[in-house]
Amino acid sequence: MSAHDPTALPTPRPVPVFRGRIGRDARSGHYAVPRRYRLHLCLSCPPCLRTAVVHGLLGLEADCPVTLLPTVPDGPGGEHSALRPLYEASAHHYPGAAVAPVLSDDWSGRIVSTHAPDIMRDLALHFGTGATALYPPGAEAEIEGVRRLCELGVDTAAQRAGRVDADAEERAAALGSLLRTLGALEGRLTDADYLLGGQLTAADVELWVSLVQLDTVHRWHLDAAAVHRIADHPRLWAYARALAAHPAFGGLLDLDGLARRHHAHCRGLEAAGAAVQIVDWCGHLPETARAVADTRR
Repeated sequence: MSAHDPTALPTPRPVPVFRGRIGRDARSGHYAVPRRYRLHLCLSCPPCLRTAVVHGLLGLEADCPVTLLPTVPDGPGGEHSALRPLYEASAHHYPGAAVAPVLSDDWSGRIVSTHAPDIMRDLALHFGTGATALYPPGAEAEIEGVRRLCELGVDTAAQRAGRVDADAEERAAALGSLLRTLGALEGRLTDADYLLGGQLTAADVELWVSLVQLDTVHRWHLDAAAVHRIADHPRLWAYARALAAHPAFGGLLDLDGLARRHHAHCRGLEAAGAAVQIVDWCGHLPETARAVADTRR
């Protein structure tokens, strides 16, 4: 089986070796100074998209510039060759792939962190004016719980449900796990607009990106019956559509880029569910983002 077959479980992303944190003062080493740090992001990559959404919600365009990377990585293991000098400057003869996201320090020319959850939280707590909204006091464990639920119960379960090398029983078990997770998330939205209640938080960023991936990437390898069962969570998908209309969410959604990245490395079989799109994402994007999407077609 090809190493690039996304219907099999993909090779796990390497455990980030760069886990520096931004602190409050000069004693921390990496302390918060406007325009000291830079994000390097590829918007077709889920951790990068999550980071970009948080960056946009916080309005950090001036304080922390973003360098956008090509939609399709140009090296093995998801490597972006443009990031190789940063990795080499930060760890001599770095053996792994130079992957995004990257938070770099323009003062030293080195990497601070490649771990999206840390990057998102540090940007919010040390630069953003909306930090307490995205990361409410006392909600850190719940946000982390949602992140893990999305990773295992949505992303990994959807990948397993579409594996070409798995038997029917394994695929059915994975689909069952995915549906149970979606049902639990649907229940949380019964009497609330957002996962943690009445305000948008980082938990919603985590879930929204997983729903985008589910409909634009994983759906290609699921049968039509499975996709119809996934779509049968009306509150969840209405929530996804509503967030897509927000400029900080839909304004960053590159549908063409997501498709190109997927098909550039995909060696799996297209299933009947590929034709059953759950959300008309383009129809729910902000006007400016919709115009950009139309020009890319």
